[in-house]
Amino acid sequence: MPVDIKQLTDLLLEGNEDKAWELIETESELFDSSHLAFEVLTHAMQLVGKLWEENEITVADEHLATTTCDYVLSRYAYAKKKWKQPSNGKRALFLCIDQEQHYLGLKMISLLFEEYGWDTRLLGANLPLEYAVDTASKWQPLVVGISVAILYNADQLSKYVTELGNLSNQPEVLVGGRLASMYDLSKYCSTNTVLVPDLKEIKLWLEEQKGDGRDHG
Repeated sequence: MPVDIKQLTDLLLEGNEDKAWELIETESELFDSSHLAFEVLTHAMQLVGKLWEENEITVADEHLATTTCDYVLSRYAYAKKKWKQPSNGKRALFLCIDQEQHYLGLKMISLLFEEYGWDTRLLGANLPLEYAVDTASKWQPLVVGISVAILYNADQLSKYVTELGNLSNQPEVLVGGRLASMYDLSKYCSTNTVLVPDLKEIKLWLEEQKGDGRDHG
């Protein structure tokens, strides 16, 4: 991996937006798509999470690293708009289930979808089910992406998967997030749910969809 993850992590924890961006930008030409840059940022934030779990940093430090990473992520995505493919007319909606605050991974996935020509809406963290269903009913996305990171929220996941998957347009439901990379969540999902534990799996899924002509306008 071209970027020094420890150095990047330290910069995120310092809240040094410019230096963190410079570190990513310096190596960006080595990436052949954004998913590799996003993986670097993911590894850095995973290290931040490990430091927090081991009480080596405070929750304030973790929040500062998150907002700094968010800045770098947005700046990188803007700089790499040249990779964006023409619009394919497909819609994707992304959200974190109720009580889930970790949204960076979801933002990365939304940006990857945009690169592949999808029209996306990112509803962010902590979205109650009723509002997720209402928005999806009105906007009619082809895909709804759900992020879940905390184990005690897994029981809620089945409600989201069921209600969103049963909408009139029957969107495909993708489930990702930290929990999806650690556990088999299939018992909380329907047979039509797609589990995507990491960014590599998302990229492969997007590649497979290129020839799919379904359109929900």
